[in-house]
This record gives sequence, C-alpha cells and structure tokens, in this order.
Amino acid sequence: MGTVTLGVSIAVPEPYGSSLQQLRAGFGDAAAHGIPTHVTLVPPTEVAADRLPEIRAHLAAVAAGSRPFVMRLAGTGTFRPLSPVVFVQIAEGGADCTRLQGRVRDPQGPLNRELAFPYHPHVTVAHGISEEAMDLAFSTLADYAADWVCEGFALYEQGSDGVWRKLREYPFGNGAAGVPTQPGSSTDNAATAAGEKTVRRS
Repeated sequence: MGTVTLGVSIAVPEPYGSSLQQLRAGFGDAAAHGIPTHVTLVPPTEVAADRLPEIRAHLAAVAAGSRPFVMRLAGTGTFRPLSPVVFVQIAEGGADCTRLQGRVRDPQGPLNRELAFPYHPHVTVAHGISEEAMDLAFSTLADYAADWVCEGFALYEQGSDGVWRKLREYPFGNGAAGVPTQPGSSTDNAATAAGEKTVRRS
C-alpha cells in the first residue's frame, strides 16, 4: 500500500490561525499557505499506509483520556542559530502539550519515534527564510497575545503538493468540541469549529 507522511498537531483557532498564517506568508515563508497554524505534537512522520487504522485507534484512546486546557500565546522566540525558526511562544499550556505529545508518541504505540531536538511546544511563524525576514517576524510579533481553551487535536497528512490536510480530529474526553477549521483543511469540522472558545488577541 505504500507510505504516507503524517503529523499530529493542535490547531490554533480562528481568528488567530488565519492571521498568523497570513503574517507568515507576508514574511516570505513560501510554505505558509500549505501549513495550517499549529502546535506540533508529532512532527512529519512517514508510516506504512496500512497502519492508519491502528494510528487512528491510538489517537482516539489518547484523546479520550485527555482533558481541555488553557493555551496562551505571548511574544516571540527563536531557535536560531541551531535551527532557522522564529515562533510565537506558549506562555501557558506548554506543560500540557508536553504531556500530551508524550502520550501520542508512547514507546509502545504506533507513533513512537525519536525527535531531532528536545520537544519544545511553539507556533512557527517563519522558517528557512532570510535572516532579515526572520528578524522582522521576531519584532513584528513581539507583543502578540492570544488565548483559548484547547479541546482536542488532529491528524494531518502531507500531500504530494506539500500541503497538509486534516484526516480526522480527536476531541478530548467525550465532548463534542473539535479542532477549528483553517484554510487548507477539510470542511467536515465546520460545526465543531463553532464550539471552539477563543478569548482575545492584543
């Protein structure tokens, strides 16, 4: 059946997701429109396509045993010079993301994999562009702030065109709330997006 490239992430809800995506594109990051704004739980991972049912069952079990938590973004950070990335920092919810990704990457589970760097939850706003453009991203979003209640995560697949598309969302517990829609994602979560709790952006 071949292989597929998957990722697991927490979507940044509207209006923040599209706004940050547009800013990322404006800084000159050509990949921006193919990557919904997110916090990574599992980075791009190539797996055998016939393992998808097992992966979906694993993610459903992780989500069922998880609870909503507050996510708060504030200011910028960078991985330079180690990695050419500028990001918006997670001021609250980072520990929850770390615990969650550890469960998703359970050594006994189907998404067990080594990471190139220690896990550090963040929202990328510039990657692999010129130093001047990354400096601009860093300064432009230095005062950025947003917060919401995270109520689930989603499984994405990268297409041959490089665009990431949502395969399925996984709400926490037994609730009905899901991961918010963003440009480039499928529309099957339009109803659940209305339940996402966004609070503010300054």
